[in-house]
Amino acid sequence: MTIEKQLAALALDPPGTITPQVLLSTGLADGYVSHDGPAGNMFVSFNEHGVSSISLGEDASDFEVRFQPQFGRPVFPVQELPARLARALDKTLRTNRLGNLPIDWSGMSDFQQAVLRKTAEILPGEVRPYSWVAKEIGRPKAVRAVGTALARNPVPIVVPCHRVVRNDGHLGNYYYGPEVKRAVLLAEGLDVEAHEALADRGIRLTGSDTTHIFCNPTCRDARRTMEKHVVEFRTESEARAAGYRPCRHCRPAVA
Repeated sequence: MTIEKQLAALALDPPGTITPQVLLSTGLADGYVSHDGPAGNMFVSFNEHGVSSISLGEDASDFEVRFQPQFGRPVFPVQELPARLARALDKTLRTNRLGNLPIDWSGMSDFQQAVLRKTAEILPGEVRPYSWVAKEIGRPKAVRAVGTALARNPVPIVVPCHRVVRNDGHLGNYYYGPEVKRAVLLAEGLDVEAHEALADRGIRLTGSDTTHIFCNPTCRDARRTMEKHVVEFRTESEARAAGYRPCRHCRPAVA
């Protein structure tokens, strides 16, 4: 037997995990875990920059197949999240606030980043219209583009695109379906039926006749107003004409 054949006989097949491990360690692939969320099981992918995606209602194989063309790299299951990332994610899910959870923003345009970062400021139990997000980021005419950016949100739940609603106040669509959106908002403390009832009557703003301040109806200040002091408005101009000024917390904006 030649030396070459002797050496070849000593060769071992590499373990099946070596390629994923190398790809993960070099940043050429993301890892993912299964994690409980407010809408049931979800897959959370991550890399050295932070959480890169969250997916609801898929099985693992479908998630892996969809991930690569969307993000341009493969994704592999791992046993657990890095400890620091796991703690930050648990806190975000517990408080319903993004907080210090690191997000991988690298694959997003500046516009989408602005939309998602602003959306992350909406408090749990509150909602804002698309026009509010557009005005807040300095692009008041880009309402439709805001909707598109939110529809492509790779990290739902932690960046709460479910808290953005139609400009007429109705909940509107959601990538995972309106019932999931409704269920998550209910879990966060929003009185969905009351909010939808206001929208049905064309009420988009509410004010207090004691402070003469008007708010988005779900604003924490608006919810503290006693029912007998609540004044309803259909438009911002109607509220201003009645001598009311906008709330400094929710900064109501209407397209």
